[in-house]
Amino acid sequence: MSVVTDEAGVARCAWSAGDAEYRRYHDEEWGVALHGDRPLFEKLSLEGFQAGLSWITILRRRPTFRRAFADFDIDAVAELTPADVERLMLDPGIIRNRAKIEATASNGRITRELVHDDPGALDRMLWSFAPDRRARPPRGGEVPAVTPESTAMSKSLRALGYRFVGPTTLYALMQSSGMVDDHIEGCWRTGS
Repeated sequence: MSVVTDEAGVARCAWSAGDAEYRRYHDEEWGVALHGDRPLFEKLSLEGFQAGLSWITILRRRPTFRRAFADFDIDAVAELTPADVERLMLDPGIIRNRAKIEATASNGRITRELVHDDPGALDRMLWSFAPDRRARPPRGGEVPAVTPESTAMSKSLRALGYRFVGPTTLYALMQSSGMVDDHIEGCWRTGS
């Protein structure tokens, strides 16, 4: 099943059907063009925390993540200390994975260096991997998990020292930030 229709007659991608927050996210955020160094750094960080988990787990905890990581202010995250990591390891509102917390701090330092003298550099770099238009997936089973573009983005970020930026994670970033539009044929978001 690729598209489901709710009680009001609205057809959506099937993955969003089981949860009200997923439906809101699908309708308002997923596939919508997202720009700006801070918003994309937040999305990159949250996608890294999502690795190995379901997105709804992260989505439900996003307010707590935002509080814990100073609304993903790049400078604030870059300044996280080992004591901050220990504090975050005790926060039940986030994913308490030391490697992911430390990676977020490290990625914050890399991002700060990247954008310090060139605001918008993270935005431009990530969006440079957005593919030209491609055919809309007709069914959910035809949505890729990895693409040549997400693989190239991963290689580029890893070369800079970023962590938790594998090709699958970055394809999810591309979907969630509107670099690609994987709404299934028949979903109201496609206009069909």
